[in-house]
Amino acid sequence: MGDQPPYLRIAADIRRRVADGDLRPGDRVPSTRQIAQRWGVALATATKALTTLRLEGVVEARPRVGTVVAGPSTPAAPPQPRRAADPDLTRDRVVRAAMEIADAEGLAALSMRGVAARLGVAAMSPYRHVGSKDELVALMTDAAYGEVTHPAVPPEGWRARLETGARAMWEVCRRHPWVAQIGPLSRPLVLPNLMAHGEWVLAALEASGLDARTRFDIHLLVYNYVQGLAVNLEREVQAQASTGLTEDEWMDGQEAAMRAVLTSGRFPALTRTITGFDGGYDLDLDALFTFGLTPLLDGIALIVEGSRERSREGSGKGSRKG
Repeated sequence: MGDQPPYLRIAADIRRRVADGDLRPGDRVPSTRQIAQRWGVALATATKALTTLRLEGVVEARPRVGTVVAGPSTPAAPPQPRRAADPDLTRDRVVRAAMEIADAEGLAALSMRGVAARLGVAAMSPYRHVGSKDELVALMTDAAYGEVTHPAVPPEGWRARLETGARAMWEVCRRHPWVAQIGPLSRPLVLPNLMAHGEWVLAALEASGLDARTRFDIHLLVYNYVQGLAVNLEREVQAQASTGLTEDEWMDGQEAAMRAVLTSGRFPALTRTITGFDGGYDLDLDALFTFGLTPLLDGIALIVEGSRERSREGSGKGSRKG
């Protein structure tokens, strides 16, 4: 045992905990970051340990949940080591493996060595298809945006089209929470599939009658609204990976601190609001997205109507002069 590579010792320990019933089907196993901290190994070693267990059918990765103990209905698959120079390795496989890691444990857990470990190839093999981690992240992002397309026949009216575009971008972030972390608004990513989403929104606004600058400002505003709310999806993935606690478990741990705040008398408005909830407040980001999108579109509608009103007034003045 002492001569075993670290990743095999880690895998054996987790496998034993599953066999002993300490970890049951559906239970989250330690994330790569937790394994790295607990056993004092590199993230790539931690990833290799989880990959070993995944290939054995002991665990499985679930998007936005993490790596969990596989259920009894999950067929076990024997380890299938690959040759160092895997002739079947392609850019698409590298990108997909990277997306699976980021989906399950957050973008912070992604590394080129971790991708290689997940694929069961030599550490440098992915570099034959992707030049760097930055290039890999760009390819991942483009692939993510390419998964969600717009209807072939656009709905009637600029508002319906704009809402469709916003919901499509939200769906991308819902599938892949890490997407919202990529690229600040001031440094736009020139990615074909992302450009397709921007094209949809800008085409929708052409029917609004607004000038080009205002249309582009609204396009950025809608994009930032979606991304700004969606960053919380990825932060939750990161928080679960680093703490091992679900959102509900973490909130339960804050109950005493919140009670102290509410009974202190220092925050009367907060206290009245929190205690006024019927049955408590459960944060639902999907519902919050829809709730916020409506007043955002209402505000844009006022801008559109104001522009049209000014246009009508200008036309009327021109007619009177004539």
